[in-house]
Amino acid sequence: MTSARGRAAAIAAAAVAAAGLAATAVPAHADPGRRGTLLSSRPLHTAAALPSASFTRAISYVSEGVGGKRITVTGTVAVPKGKAPRGGWPVISWAHGTTGTADACAPSRDTAAGPAHDYLSITEGYLDKWAARGFAVVQTDYEGLGTPGGHPYMNGASEANTVLDIVRAAHRVDPHIGRNFYVAGHSQGGQAALFTAAAEKAGDVRLKGAVSIAPGSHMAETAQYVQAQYPGAELALPFLFVLLNGAKAANPSFHPEDLLTPAAAKVLESGRRDACLAQLREAGSAIPLSGVFRPDADLAAFETYFDTQEPSRLDLRVPTLVAQGTADTSVSPAATKGLIADLCKRYPDISYREYQGADHRASIEASFDDALKFVQAVQSGRTPSGAC
Repeated sequence: MTSARGRAAAIAAAAVAAAGLAATAVPAHADPGRRGTLLSSRPLHTAAALPSASFTRAISYVSEGVGGKRITVTGTVAVPKGKAPRGGWPVISWAHGTTGTADACAPSRDTAAGPAHDYLSITEGYLDKWAARGFAVVQTDYEGLGTPGGHPYMNGASEANTVLDIVRAAHRVDPHIGRNFYVAGHSQGGQAALFTAAAEKAGDVRLKGAVSIAPGSHMAETAQYVQAQYPGAELALPFLFVLLNGAKAANPSFHPEDLLTPAAAKVLESGRRDACLAQLREAGSAIPLSGVFRPDADLAAFETYFDTQEPSRLDLRVPTLVAQGTADTSVSPAATKGLIADLCKRYPDISYREYQGADHRASIEASFDDALKFVQAVQSGRTPSGAC
């Protein structure tokens, strides 16, 4: 007779196969109820593979999603070339920025012609630098990206869980991967990095520091910004569709279609089905700002939910570097400085670096050298100078 545990493991493997990961096998030791359990692993040779790594694998693993439910998550693990140092390869757990909410937007599914490659090609180059410098690089797809169920975009607890649990799973991919890790992320991932830095410490893996690049904040204001047609609101429109789908995934009783005109609702649906941020930007450009919301749209539920996901209220637990480009029109420098001021009230070990002329995406590359120095300082036992 098949045990309950065995049946659950088989179900998890089937879910991964259905999501298109083509899982190799569920390890005999797999516990489908234990966070960080490795469910599957296969070689990866697409654009998501890092050239400077000895190998990159696409994996699936167990994590905890919205509401505390156990979920299957996909991601990638890249291991450096050469011999691991004593204690194992240090780990960068990367939290990616906004790609969308459709499964095709998952970083582990990226190809040279993929719908999110305009963004992921930038982050893949950035992550390859970490691998070239002797860091194992793991990247979660987050809850619901590439796996059944919706993606609760900008849900901090869910993001932090998936960022942490992939480090646990990676140790099963290669035992030479160490237990010490650093979280780094951009935009959505910058917010995720802050939530990870504020999470309860885990005994089996050790978070040592955080790098947050252009962290997302003030999400609750996005809908009103578009509804009021403020200057520059057209730049926020594609993110609005992602936020609305994310709120729906986190709270199924929320019905974003009730807020939108039929034309906008069609774009929203495409974001759930197959459109990533670039495609949402193109589709949204055909809708005037006055034609997005219904006249009677009530934004209260949207605003209440995303107000709970603000990183400004967090109590950070590890040294943290925040990086920001001065020419960023997606995450304003003023918003990031305000966020740092709020975080400093409870945790003074925050460093801040600003990059003149760097826009939202350029801040990734611009901040690499400072991020590397920051991580190396923490590795050597030094506390980097703070901004508070």
